Amino acid sequence: MTHDHPGPPLPSPRGPLSTAVGEYLRGAGPLPRPEDAADAEAYGDDLHLALYLCYELHYRGFAGVSPDREWDPGLLRVRAALERRFLASLRADVPVHACVDDALAELLVEPVDGTGLSHYLRDEGELWHLREYAAQRSLYHLKEADPHAWVLPRLTGRAKSAMAAVEFDEYGGGRADRLHARLFADLMADLGLDSTYGRYLDAACAQTLVTVNLMSLFGLHRSLRGALVGHFAAVEVTSSPGSRRLAEAMRRTGAGAAAEHFYDEHVEADAVHEQVVRHEVIGGLLEAEPRLAADVVFGIDATGHVEDLLADRLLRDWRAGRSSLRTPELSGTSHIS
Repeated sequence: MTHDHPGPPLPSPRGPLSTAVGEYLRGAGPLPRPEDAADAEAYGDDLHLALYLCYELHYRGFAGVSPDREWDPGLLRVRAALERRFLASLRADVPVHACVDDALAELLVEPVDGTGLSHYLRDEGELWHLREYAAQRSLYHLKEADPHAWVLPRLTGRAKSAMAAVEFDEYGGGRADRLHARLFADLMADLGLDSTYGRYLDAACAQTLVTVNLMSLFGLHRSLRGALVGHFAAVEVTSSPGSRRLAEAMRRTGAGAAAEHFYDEHVEADAVHEQVVRHEVIGGLLEAEPRLAADVVFGIDATGHVEDLLADRLLRDWRAGRSSLRTPELSGTSHIS
C-alpha cells in the first residue's frame, strides 16, 4: 500500500539493484537478492543508488512510497547486504592513520600549493562549474546536519553537549531563515538552480552518492558512532579554509550575494566548530569510550577517501571540458539560464 508523500519522485534506475529496489518501493516487483550485492561495484552507480533509496526512507522518503517502507524487514536485509559490500571495501581501501592525533594533524595542515577541488574552483572555475558543483552537493546540503544528528542519542556527557551545540548552529540557532539548508537553497537560487529537495538526484554522479551514503551509513549504526564523530570532525576541520576558497570563487564569478554568504557563513562558523569538535566532541567521546579511537580514525580517513573520489571525478570531467552530471540539463552551460 502506498500513500501520497511530500518527498521527491523516485529516480531513474542505474542497474539491476537500483531497478529492483525502485520497483519494490513502487509496489511493482520483488526485491533483489541480498547476495547480489556482493558482486556489485563497491563505489558504483547501481549499488549506491540502491543504498541511497534505502537511506532516504529515513529522511523525507519518496512521493508515492509508504512511510512504512522505512522499517520493511525485507528491504532492511537488502540494505544490510549493500552496506556490507560498501563497508568492506572502505575497510580494505582506506589507508588509516596510527592514531586520532595523527589523523587530525594532517587535516590541520593547509598545503602551500593546494590542487584540490576548492582550489580549482577558486582559481580556474567558471560559473558552470560552480552550478554543477552546487547541484551535486545539493544532495547533502539541502539536508545539512541531518545525518550527523543520528549520533546524538548515542553520545553522553561532554561529547553529547558539544555535538548538540554545533548542530544547533547548523540548524540556524533557532531561526528558520538561518538554517544552513535554507542558506544553501538561497545559494542555488543565485546560481539559477532548482532548490527543490532531491531535484538533482538523477543528475548526481556515483561519487556524490558515495559521500552522502557514507554519512548515513555511519549515522544510522550505533556501532559506527565513533566513525560518525570522525566524519564530522573531518568535515568541520576542513570546512573553514575550503569555504573561504569557495566564497572567493563565488565572488570572482559574480555568482551572487546569497552564493557568497553561504560559504562566508561557514568560514566563520566552522572555524569555531572545528575547535569544539576536536576538543569536546572527540575528547569527550574518547574520555568516555577510549576503545572507539580506531573508529574515529577510520571515520576521518574514510571521509578523505570518498571526498578524493568525488574530487577526482569532477576535476577529470571539467579539465576535459565536459559536464560531471549524468543528465544534460546543465551540461556545458557557462551562464545562468
